[in-house]
Amino acid sequence: MTEPCDLSAVAARALIGAKKLSARELLDSCIRRMDAIDPAVNAMVARDDAAARKAAGEADEATARGDALGALHGLPVGIKDLENTAGLRTTYGSALYRDFVPKEDQQIVASVRKAGAIIAGKTNTPEWGAGANTRNAVYGATGNPFDPSKSAAGSSGGSGVALATGMVPLATGSDTGGSLRNPAAFNGIVGFRPTPGLVPSEKRALGWYPLPVLGPMARDVPDLCLLLSAMVSDDGADPLATTIHGKAVRRPEDFARPDAIDLASLKVGLTPDFGFAPTERVIRETFAEKTRAFSHLFHGAEEATPDCDGTDEVFEILRAVGFLAGHLDKVRDTPDMVGPNVRANVEEGLRYSALDVTRAMKQQTAIYQNWQRFFERYDVILSPAVTLSPRPWTELFPAEIDGKPTRTYFHWLALAYAVTIVGHPAISLPVGLDRNGMPFGLQIVGPRGGDAKVLAVAAALEAALAGDALTARPVPDLARLAAARPISESPNFMGFA
Repeated sequence: MTEPCDLSAVAARALIGAKKLSARELLDSCIRRMDAIDPAVNAMVARDDAAARKAAGEADEATARGDALGALHGLPVGIKDLENTAGLRTTYGSALYRDFVPKEDQQIVASVRKAGAIIAGKTNTPEWGAGANTRNAVYGATGNPFDPSKSAAGSSGGSGVALATGMVPLATGSDTGGSLRNPAAFNGIVGFRPTPGLVPSEKRALGWYPLPVLGPMARDVPDLCLLLSAMVSDDGADPLATTIHGKAVRRPEDFARPDAIDLASLKVGLTPDFGFAPTERVIRETFAEKTRAFSHLFHGAEEATPDCDGTDEVFEILRAVGFLAGHLDKVRDTPDMVGPNVRANVEEGLRYSALDVTRAMKQQTAIYQNWQRFFERYDVILSPAVTLSPRPWTELFPAEIDGKPTRTYFHWLALAYAVTIVGHPAISLPVGLDRNGMPFGLQIVGPRGGDAKVLAVAAALEAALAGDALTARPVPDLARLAAARPISESPNFMGFA
């Protein structure tokens, strides 16, 4: 199934600029791939092919005229269904918004359009992004392209699957407890959680609340950087996009391509669990096997972790605060229209006191300071991106790991939220398959504000590992997916149970 949609975004953009590939040809290739593959996985849930083709035609006319072309000119992009798209249905995975069509683009969508991207469709997400199993009562479940009976993770699961199967070369995502990194790991693609404020969001219910961020997803690191360059800005609509008056702090050109870096100059800390995450044995063994294969590339690589004591409680409390701000009214006023994960977080938040929140914020600060001391000795941290190998999507969340019960419906995301609460940048890089034959994601965590460093390390490691089947990015069997029965025919496809 080699088609233009299988080209990297960087390669496709170069061909479009050189008038060797048209935006129409690329979009039509993506549409054919969606038509062939999406029934098996249910990743691209809202489309307006006519509007997309019209935009692609206008892009080709601009190319023919010799107009200045944006960084994403003519490239189809998948937009996560938590992000408003003017004229295209946006449901947030919620039955309350089943038929909602926004009149305006969210800023991140407007930014990629301004850079020349073609909106190819909306990608599936759990209801309001709650829970890392992409499944809801509007569009149903999204299946993993390596085994559609298994979870694609989330909450950017539709984006991860659309990328892995070549439906689009680029896609947007968001991340609170790993929602960019988890689906990247489960689907064999790249997802980057930037420093809060690097990609501005005008939709923060709590303006100075740093847990949720927007970010890019792609099949490789150079493509991801290309998309990121269209997203970054100092826009004042986001209080976390702090700046220096009269100076540009977040410049697109600083992220358009990964910097060069010498891996042999880096001292790396390796951890399977940050000292607390409930990492499955098969993931621990896979992580050890993978890192043994490439640790020699670094100046030094040794087992080490920052002190993360109290991370579970900090994240549980601060996450619940965010859900109260965003969803209390829905749970209170229309409880029958809200799924179990959102209800659970709101109900939990109502049990906390101001003293609980104060304690969590103080402990968050202490953990942050521990991390700063750690990064005085190490350049980056490497860990698994997710605590476990993909499980069936019929399981709302993993209630146990290796026979031990999990604390919450999101406890299995602990490797990701360890990073979330301190605000450091992190990426999930595909590194072959785990011992169950499913994609394995390596999390690379950088120092405070070290977004460019994380991307540079990821690009250099990606290039070094690409030639070995043990560590190269895995690719799903598209022919098998094209012949598979529609996932919508599966029992319990729609809803939460």
